[in-house]
Amino acid sequence: MSQAQNITWHQSAVTKEDRRKQNAHQSFVIWLTGLSGSGKSTLANELAKELYQRQVRNYVLDGDNIRHGLNKDLGFSDEDRKENIRRIGEVSKLFVDSGTVVLTAFISPFIEDRESARQILGEGEFHEIYVKCPLEECENRDPKGLYKKARKGEIREFTGIDSPYEEPASPEFVVDTQASSIEECTAQVIAYLESNNLI
Repeated sequence: MSQAQNITWHQSAVTKEDRRKQNAHQSFVIWLTGLSGSGKSTLANELAKELYQRQVRNYVLDGDNIRHGLNKDLGFSDEDRKENIRRIGEVSKLFVDSGTVVLTAFISPFIEDRESARQILGEGEFHEIYVKCPLEECENRDPKGLYKKARKGEIREFTGIDSPYEEPASPEFVVDTQASSIEECTAQVIAYLESNNLI
């Protein structure tokens, strides 16, 4: 028997549009996807600071941080990765409903899962940004020493080594962290948001 039976959605007295009006800005998700070491978390936090300075309410959902709490019961099998992204999509939807800009930093390696997250959100609320960086460069950076462990076989199912990463086919925006500094990438994303009247 489904656990979702005999429940009814309770409409909120304060709507998403009410909260957006109070905050004086739109709410949406900036979904940063890319290989480990590409700069997703660093970019998300730089964007958070810039948006904060502009009085734009925002919150960063970081892959590692989420796995310390909400998703600590999940491993790195394809099934668990799918559930990881599904949960983040649902949490992102709640933040968007609260009138907040969400900055997610997740490898989210599979196109199907990213598209499923997009479908959870409303029209125009999901902005996939590909944090592009070649595997070789990410491996050279290796800020957490994970690639080295993966090459030694100490970590299994590691994206880019023995688990695939599917590049976005048509992301809303692409930043190249090998060609541009984090400061430049931040400015590029802000310009994208401004040009689309999101901030």
